[in-house]
Amino acid sequence: MKLLFSRNPNPRLAVATARHLNAKIAFEFASPMAPGQAERYRALNPNLTLPILVGPAWSLWEADAIACRLSREANSDFWRVGQDEPDMIRWISWAKERFAFACDMVHFERGTKQRYGLGPIDRALVEEGLRQFHRAAAVLEPELSARDWLVGNAISYADFRMATFLPFNDVAGLPLVDYPAIWRWYGRLEAIDAWRDPFQGLEAPPLPPVKAEA
Repeated sequence: MKLLFSRNPNPRLAVATARHLNAKIAFEFASPMAPGQAERYRALNPNLTLPILVGPAWSLWEADAIACRLSREANSDFWRVGQDEPDMIRWISWAKERFAFACDMVHFERGTKQRYGLGPIDRALVEEGLRQFHRAAAVLEPELSARDWLVGNAISYADFRMATFLPFNDVAGLPLVDYPAIWRWYGRLEAIDAWRDPFQGLEAPPLPPVKAEA
């Protein structure tokens, strides 16, 4: 199997998952949206987005689906099964709709748009993203104050999914320190090599720099 990736948030999530699981796969940096590249990747993912997991005569796209498959291949409970699976899926779903969604709103304006020249920062969208971030963080904070990880007593994919955009907080500027339990939880994630630097040893050109707003 081969994982096609970039350094953007969801591909980074997939690479971190694969490295954490010590998955026996190859890694290939890809740019489906680059000029002249679309047709090469369209058969693998009609959305032309990353990550994509490629096997003999098949491909699988979307980071959550890839995490599920890689965890099963590794016989790992990183993707929970049995009684804990509904709880894990609850947090994955809530992250994508609430916490990570809010982080993405702010990061897109302050980070993605400025990296790729997609226009000026929309201050109203930043403020709305921050409002949603505080609302979601107020739910997450008491949950993490009572335990180290979101599901049971060990890390799961739910923790990785919840933190999808936090490695980019140097440009997003989300006030994580206002929430001590979330801050401590993210410190535990940063202590994991596969999360802190999933691209170590891989050929992965850096993201374009964030341009200062004029």
